[in-house]
Amino acid sequence: MAASGAAALEQEGGGLEGKYLTFALGKEEYGIGILKVREIIGLMEITAVPHTPPYIKGVINLRGRVIPVLDLRIKFGMSEREYDERTCIIVVEVQASSGTVQVGMLVDSVSEVLNIGAEEIEPPPAFGGSTDTANIMGMAKVKGKVKILLDTDRVIGKTTLEQLGDL
Repeated sequence: MAASGAAALEQEGGGLEGKYLTFALGKEEYGIGILKVREIIGLMEITAVPHTPPYIKGVINLRGRVIPVLDLRIKFGMSEREYDERTCIIVVEVQASSGTVQVGMLVDSVSEVLNIGAEEIEPPPAFGGSTDTANIMGMAKVKGKVKILLDTDRVIGKTTLEQLGDL
């Protein structure tokens, strides 16, 4: 019982080995735990919401549910770019103080689902100073490339969830 409970806790608590949905932002490849992903949808009309930070693009109506959408490029301080046919929205579930919330994340393109073993993952590098790596769970070395594994709860963050709660 202890082993299966630990495995469930590791999966639920963002344990590092497991399946990751990988996606691109610019030239970088990122991964998020597949258990956080609810669905992947093509770009659709986003209704802007006034008085929100620039990275909150607005909301979408997804089968009758209003889902807030963040642009990860802007959130990560990257330059904006034109959306194209590969741009999509990854709908994830994150924990808020009010319970589970669905949030859309705009990404340049979705790549694939990878099964990443613990031996392929290293802790995030320590850049020192003011560089914030709290969003990064680890760095995965897969097929000679590095994938940055993100903690979706931290990427979206408590402050963003509070702002989204006002929508």
